[in-house]
Amino acid sequence: MMHLLALVPGGIGDQLLFFPTLDSIKQQYPDASIDVVVEPRSAGAYRVYPAVKKVWSFDFKGSNSLADWANLLGNMREQEYDAVISLGRSHTVGLLLWLTGIPVRVAFSGQSNGYLSAAVTYNPDQYAAATYHDLLKGLNIHTPCPPVKITLAKSDLDWAESEQKRLGVKDSGYILLHGGSSALAKKKGIDKIYPAESWIAVINGLQKKLPNIPVVVIAGPEDRDLVNAFKAKLPNILTTSPPDIGKLAATIASANLLLCTDSGPMHIGVAVGTALVALFGPTEPERLLPLDTHKQIKFVKAPAGKPIGSIAPQDILATIWSK
Repeated sequence: MMHLLALVPGGIGDQLLFFPTLDSIKQQYPDASIDVVVEPRSAGAYRVYPAVKKVWSFDFKGSNSLADWANLLGNMREQEYDAVISLGRSHTVGLLLWLTGIPVRVAFSGQSNGYLSAAVTYNPDQYAAATYHDLLKGLNIHTPCPPVKITLAKSDLDWAESEQKRLGVKDSGYILLHGGSSALAKKKGIDKIYPAESWIAVINGLQKKLPNIPVVVIAGPEDRDLVNAFKAKLPNILTTSPPDIGKLAATIASANLLLCTDSGPMHIGVAVGTALVALFGPTEPERLLPLDTHKQIKFVKAPAGKPIGSIAPQDILATIWSK
């Protein structure tokens, strides 16, 4: 039985985009035991991917001491893995993998190729899930990249149904909106936050044309300011606060349409097959959406050199109604 470790730094979206890689490993080695090392903020993603046996948390981008790194290495060495793959592309990745003592070490090619048993060329000019899937060439797996899929637990589906009844949208259906606010995005100056006043214009446009289909806003811990702005102008707006990614995924799966920015909920929408319209700033949509296979996925991109906030609400509405 293959015992494999994957180092997957990044957010929730990176984890979901990595799931097809794990799916192909399980297809090739059905009895494989797979563990992952992820940042603490992303560990919850594996609630919807139960095929992973163990999730290790490590803050790759934090201020880690030598003792922290030594503890991580010690834990990895103790497990006697057969192979390790890593999404990281820094010059220290190869050295880290080599120090684990794991015999098969696969990562993207870079300055530390000599420490790897296989270095895979990094190709960013494709859907990110396919880029990550390319790592499997280092394990001599050459299958096509499958779609992103997740598993929804019955308890999460039951929670979502109960929430729909509470909101009064069980029979009418609903449009779900994720505004895109994020503490990490704000801290790093990442352009993924669409202005509240523009979202309000979109909501008003939707309700004018679809008065019987309510809009439900996802109100996460970091969305307080956005939700307060909505409620000030739209006092009857409906909000929901799924407590974990499983319940969020079940809520997205039940929606008629998801409106969002480039975010974790967008990738969840892709995984559960919900029709969606995503907003993008400088990021290329083709990199983060499987546009060639999912016709129900639409996007609106800001004009070249402009921030995401420059997208006009009428352009979003036009995209929603387009065929």
